[in-house]
Amino acid sequence: MEQGSPRLLPLENTSFYIPSTLCAPTRESVSEYLYRHLDISPSDKIGEQVLRSAIRFNRDEGIELEPDDLAFGKAALDLYLEDPRDVYYVKSPKSFLGASGLHEVQVSFFEDLVCAMMANIKSNAQASLNVDVTDTVIGRPINFHGRGGDVANQQAESILRKAASRAGFKNIEFQFEPVAAGLEYEATLDKDQTVLVVDIGGGTTDCSLIQMGPSWKGQSDRSASLLAHSGQRVGGNDLDIYLAFKQMMTPFGMGSQMNAGIEMPLTQFWNPIAINNVEAQRAFYSRQNLAELKLLQKEAQHPERLARLIEVFHETLGYSIIRQAEEAKIALSDVVSHTANIRLLQETLQIDIERQQMIEAIESPKSKMSELVKEAVEQGGTKPDAIFMTGGSARSPILRHAVEQQLPNIPVVSGNYFGSVTAGLARWAEICFK
Repeated sequence: MEQGSPRLLPLENTSFYIPSTLCAPTRESVSEYLYRHLDISPSDKIGEQVLRSAIRFNRDEGIELEPDDLAFGKAALDLYLEDPRDVYYVKSPKSFLGASGLHEVQVSFFEDLVCAMMANIKSNAQASLNVDVTDTVIGRPINFHGRGGDVANQQAESILRKAASRAGFKNIEFQFEPVAAGLEYEATLDKDQTVLVVDIGGGTTDCSLIQMGPSWKGQSDRSASLLAHSGQRVGGNDLDIYLAFKQMMTPFGMGSQMNAGIEMPLTQFWNPIAINNVEAQRAFYSRQNLAELKLLQKEAQHPERLARLIEVFHETLGYSIIRQAEEAKIALSDVVSHTANIRLLQETLQIDIERQQMIEAIESPKSKMSELVKEAVEQGGTKPDAIFMTGGSARSPILRHAVEQQLPNIPVVSGNYFGSVTAGLARWAEICFK
């Protein structure tokens, strides 16, 4: 902060923003990297068990982990797209931290994963400031997981807190992401207003109905100004997943039939692209499922399509398909048609998508987002004076129109789609760490 105004720091080369992505030689490399190259020890006995197992696996595979073997942000995506088969890649891990049914070993690994990302951000920030950064305010969604409730939220926040502590942060606070975005918008107001903040991120959509303005600025206790919250694990990633599922999986066999006239099971086409669902990913990429895929191919009327799905399994192509869906979604905001190119080993699939097809494909997650807007206003018992939209996916004119339909005749404003939450968290940090 400089004179009460947040200043963004470069986190990836000259960019102020870094995607929540990580790429490593193996899944096990994350835990070993923390210990071997960042001198970050596990936080408990389960973590020690994960570390020992990771080191043993990497030695058995002949992997000697180097300091630059882990990549973050855009560099991680580029490394994955070079050869998806030979790396471990993860996107937006925050969206599954609150998943139910996680074993202790999984929770410990997620802690390592988040810790590595936080340590990278901390290191880059310190390089820009030339000082040790020990205080942090972490933005969090209203609900990390739609079905998990308070238990899921506590699990996710515990993972984040432990990861931040291991990364070297001493004083750790949390703030709801839509509230943080609201604080940044509040800095522009010269009179009090009731504002509905709609934060549509990659993994979650959160809405907060907040009283804000000159009367509230700088107050450390804002509980009286927070009229309502709603949130769910539905965000930009879900738009990409639904678009891929509805428009990109036919060449892989979706909708085709087996020789007996039975349609192929839909879960085999949903699970590989459900990148925010731990259970779905584990089910698709299991050895047992490979046997099931081979059986389906033998019984398929179009076995060449199932051969492509088996290639998705072997080459871990789920993220590649989602990447094409994301690019299509962005392009179709401005043009009426787009051609997606999915690269396989022996061919490139070209899939033409019309804007109307995209709109129909994302109807389910879009409706959930609209319901969250409605829920927040109903909880608060009053209509807002303005709607402030933020988050990367809030740029979509389709989602903006959906919000306007839910609350007609209320002005919709937006600031920095990517930076509002960060800047608001910095403002809250100034209050917390005076």
